[in-house]
Amino acid sequence: MATAPTVPLVVPLVTPKLIAANLDGTLLRSDGTLSDRTRAALAAAKQAGIPVVLVTDRPPRSVPELLATLGPHFVIAANGAAVYAPDGTRAHMSPIRPLAATGLITRVRRALPGAAFAVEYETSFGHEPAYPTRSFAKEAAQPVGTGTAGELLTRIPGRPVLKILAYHPTLPSDDFYEQARRIAGSNAQTTFSTGLSLVEFSAPRVTKVTALLTWSSRLGIRSSEIAAFGDTPNDLPMLTAVGHSYAMANAHPDVLRAAHHRAPANDEDGVAQVLERFVDSLVRRSSRHIPPVWTVWGGSDDPADALD
Repeated sequence: MATAPTVPLVVPLVTPKLIAANLDGTLLRSDGTLSDRTRAALAAAKQAGIPVVLVTDRPPRSVPELLATLGPHFVIAANGAAVYAPDGTRAHMSPIRPLAATGLITRVRRALPGAAFAVEYETSFGHEPAYPTRSFAKEAAQPVGTGTAGELLTRIPGRPVLKILAYHPTLPSDDFYEQARRIAGSNAQTTFSTGLSLVEFSAPRVTKVTALLTWSSRLGIRSSEIAAFGDTPNDLPMLTAVGHSYAMANAHPDVLRAAHHRAPANDEDGVAQVLERFVDSLVRRSSRHIPPVWTVWGGSDDPADALD
């Protein structure tokens, strides 16, 4: 995606109490790596008392690797369908009901012939033979099996399904998404994020933002006190619900229009640049003997303690 023109970097006067960052195309560079600068900025934010939650469409099976690479943070995975603590244990899960999943696949296949499907479980993955292998995440290169979507849904009874993915070989991505969204209606949450004609379905009202706000409210943090970063359409609900939203310069045009502010591109460590300013602002206020932002939490001096 082309990088948007450079604009002045805007940082709120009030330091946010929570950072929510998408991964691919946002926190991570285009080659999938975490830069030293971003790693240092994440550590500095945590040390300053600003917790970070990683918000991604990646499946739960990627969580152990993410925590090993990025450090101990809460992770909202599978577009909000699962939440994991910094030690990797599951805190919450919102699966798709089996009958709803079967009905959704049937309707999409009937209306859009040629569609191929994949199914995301909590710790494994299955796909139809026509589903494109180039769409697999690295950690999904060895799926549990192939077969029709119906077989994948029923092969192991009781296995929760977190996401259904649909691919179409000829429809443009935007057209496929719009048609799939109308077909699903209120029976599923529909989104897309990649350059392929690939659509993702979650349980109704399950998004990155529903998981984020449910979790943050338990910590006494209001949506207006959250700063969020994203680059693709599945980040839009999160970016439009928080007090301080940042679109990466490399973001989808819809994201650039919707966000309050713009951060430099992911390959320019855009999230790190903003976090550095957040931390610097907090340190300067503290040096003037203004109480740190986290003192309103009560209890421990470190709000990260509330996350463990």
